Amino acid sequence: MSDYSQISVTIEESVATLLHARSAQRNAESQQLLDELDEALTACIGNDDVRVIVIGGEGDHFSAGHDLKEAQEKRAGFTVEQRWDYESRRYYGYALRVFDCPKPTIARVQGACIAGGFMLANMCDLVVASDDAFFADPVTHTLATAAVEVLVHPWVMGLRQAKEFLFTGERLSAADARAMGMVNRVVARDVLNDETMALARRIAAAPPFAISMLKKSLNRSLDVQGFRAALSAHFDLHQLSHVTEEFREKREAGLAKAIDKGKSMR
Repeated sequence: MSDYSQISVTIEESVATLLHARSAQRNAESQQLLDELDEALTACIGNDDVRVIVIGGEGDHFSAGHDLKEAQEKRAGFTVEQRWDYESRRYYGYALRVFDCPKPTIARVQGACIAGGFMLANMCDLVVASDDAFFADPVTHTLATAAVEVLVHPWVMGLRQAKEFLFTGERLSAADARAMGMVNRVVARDVLNDETMALARRIAAAPPFAISMLKKSLNRSLDVQGFRAALSAHFDLHQLSHVTEEFREKREAGLAKAIDKGKSMR
């Protein structure tokens, strides 16, 4: 497997663990991190020794979401076409690759799981969270965009809960996320890794082809309800929200303010 600088990869007992490795930046997802994560996921899919994939973050947080500082420095002047190409590949495309991964995936969440981090975690098959984890998607308030690129929210937390979550931009605790069915298990922070690995090993003990076919069938149950069509439709509207007067005003006020406001919610 390749050498990575912004993620870490370990394989133990048929379980691959892919971790965001930018703890000093609250594991904000830079372009390089997203590219490395997608490359590592693809390698794990092709590795017969890997049966389950865990996605998490080093340090105190799962992920604070997309790296807004990098976006301000490198992509603030993107044309509509450039933004569409970048986000359809690295946000929408990479997220769907996690959902479509033929092997079971588990999000191991501690601390902040925000915006792009929320999107990634909820494309996994299962979510195990520490009792101090929290979820948030404040970007409608902070950036004047229509949520994040992949609107998985109503599919994992229910429509009314998703509306309140997104309309307010407020935090959701791990306990409340479990109560609404978005999180499978909530455990103490000090046993988060052990509990996640125990679950992963249990799943890895099942016949891999049968698990793959079962996952395909379960995912199709969402697709026949319109899951993929709904995500695609939202992506288009999300792009539209980038060319509104509201977004222009937020951008001219400076993404730094949005970053600071987002930090106050963490």
